[in-house]
Amino acid sequence: MTNSEFAAIIEKHVRPATFPVAVKMVKPGEPLPNRCKRPKADLGFETAICQSVGLSRRYGWTLAVGNEDISCPITKAFFGFEPRIPYLTEGHACAGMYTLNAEAGAKTEAAIPHFKHGEYEYYVCGALARADYDWDVVIVYGNSAQVMRLVTAALYKGGGAMPSQTAGRVDCADLVIAAMQSGECQYVLPCYGDRLFGGTTDDEMAFSLPRAKMAELVEGLEGTHKGGVRYPIPSYLRYTAEFPDAYKKLEDFWEKPESK
Repeated sequence: MTNSEFAAIIEKHVRPATFPVAVKMVKPGEPLPNRCKRPKADLGFETAICQSVGLSRRYGWTLAVGNEDISCPITKAFFGFEPRIPYLTEGHACAGMYTLNAEAGAKTEAAIPHFKHGEYEYYVCGALARADYDWDVVIVYGNSAQVMRLVTAALYKGGGAMPSQTAGRVDCADLVIAAMQSGECQYVLPCYGDRLFGGTTDDEMAFSLPRAKMAELVEGLEGTHKGGVRYPIPSYLRYTAEFPDAYKKLEDFWEKPESK
């Protein structure tokens, strides 16, 4: 299945308001996909990972984000562009903003998935339908009903329930790193930074799937569609409504004109 065909299936069954995003983690020495924009060199600014995804899902741009392009210091550490030094792992970057103290902050930082330092050189993201590269993860943003639609599709073949975790920060790691390392789909509550820098709105959530789950998700979308699970979700409208007594009195007049 081509990337454009997969994007069309997502569009048919989920109808997201923004483009599904194909993410590829590029190892040192590997070539970059064609026609990538480099944020600092080509666009004139540094970017956060969530901001780059926002550019891809809203503008359709393909970006290759390296260490020199990234504005978010904690993203550099968790994606392995810089080492996770003790100041971070001991919770000091988290304390005072997200946690009461460094001890609590250290627990939060330990819960966030991460790549090894130097494992990857670039984070590439672009609109799935236009992507001419083999992606590692696809990210889809949508409202809770659309994300629910993707969750039910992901569970169609194997059943069960899909776990999720969030710390309210660094959702880029939950969406990509957790999906790649676990090999499982993720549904994620966007973090504060994603809303501030990535343009994510209050009614949006996100879903991500590793490449190995693509065929299973397609089967699930089509299977649940046949079973009657659809988006937009149809309202049940085959009922007789109740109206105020003042409205219903009109019926009395029509039935007994002499009572006017």
